[in-house]
Amino acid sequence: MTHRQLFLQHLAQTTDFPLMLEVERAEGVYLYGPDGKRYLDLISGIGVSNVGHRHPRVVRAIKEQVDKYLHLMVYGELVQTPQTALAARLVEQLPPPLDNVYFTNSGSEAIEGALKLAKRYTGRTEIISCLDAYHGSSQGALSVSGSELFKRAYRPLLPDIRHIRFNRLEDVARISGRTAAVLVETVQGEAGVRVPEAAYLRALRERCSQTGALLILDEIQAGFGRTGTLFAFESFGTVPDVLVCAKGMGGGMPIGAFIASREVMGALKENPMLGHITTFGGHPVSCAASLATLAVILEENLLGGVAAKEQLFRNLLVHPAIRAIRSRGLMMAVEFESFAVLKPIIDRAIARGVLTDWFLYCDNSLRIAPPLTITEAQIREACAVILSCV
Repeated sequence: MTHRQLFLQHLAQTTDFPLMLEVERAEGVYLYGPDGKRYLDLISGIGVSNVGHRHPRVVRAIKEQVDKYLHLMVYGELVQTPQTALAARLVEQLPPPLDNVYFTNSGSEAIEGALKLAKRYTGRTEIISCLDAYHGSSQGALSVSGSELFKRAYRPLLPDIRHIRFNRLEDVARISGRTAAVLVETVQGEAGVRVPEAAYLRALRERCSQTGALLILDEIQAGFGRTGTLFAFESFGTVPDVLVCAKGMGGGMPIGAFIASREVMGALKENPMLGHITTFGGHPVSCAASLATLAVILEENLLGGVAAKEQLFRNLLVHPAIRAIRSRGLMMAVEFESFAVLKPIIDRAIARGVLTDWFLYCDNSLRIAPPLTITEAQIREACAVILSCV
């Protein structure tokens, strides 16, 4: 049997129409099939490969750590250099009071930990999140996500979840003294790249401070340089109580984290102790890869080119069929009339060597989220293919 046949027969499928691209290797902004065909990756594994596929520094860090040790012990018991070095480097980049890091395996798990932390620290149960938010697919993360289409088949989910409208100041008043946390994507991803007004995030921050609720910012997609700053909240003048990150954090390796102050995080130590547990969270190989990824972003000045690359995409993607472009850095949505219009464009682009996608809650918009290392020439090549497919 071919690998394609084995894929369909033995791997659990989540749709009846997977992309079915067979990839033999990947490097930089390209994926390569067994026949040598090259695909320019415009979605970075959905916001994961921010420094490109198999960045040499990331690969070297992985190999060096593999030669030392792999998993040793459940999270938080042994002093492991990759964990401590990564936590320290992250905290150096963050404003007070964000000085304590809990490593997880993924974004969904980081959301779960952040929700538990908020309930434990505040002693409250109500969680407020936004309509059209996406925070993951585990039951707790699904509970706070904002699309009933994806939730209705799995109810009952977590109780005491309330939803407000993203970027609507009048909804901020719904945060009250019984709210444990307000969970918001700094930039909404699966809703089709919805960028908030700075005043909205500031209002959330002020209301949370007034009521004693924790403000949790989800930067699973928007973090690690995707929007042009290391973390998206930096450009909005708002500091969360808890920051959640993953995806682009690991340079292609699985890792996530929720980050808070030492005081807030301390709530997981007692009544009961071991308030959040993970076996593989903070895996030393993933932490080594993440540390190298962070170094690449900061030391190779990948942030410095994001704004110009965003503008180049905007300048080139001009066509009567394109209704709008929403973006923050290299997190972009190109809107068409409908999914029926968009899907053939995506299919044609893949056939012509450009890999792109749509959004879960916004299926009339084309996703663009390439590695931050993409060059001007590669942007021009990608846009020419997309326009030819339109």
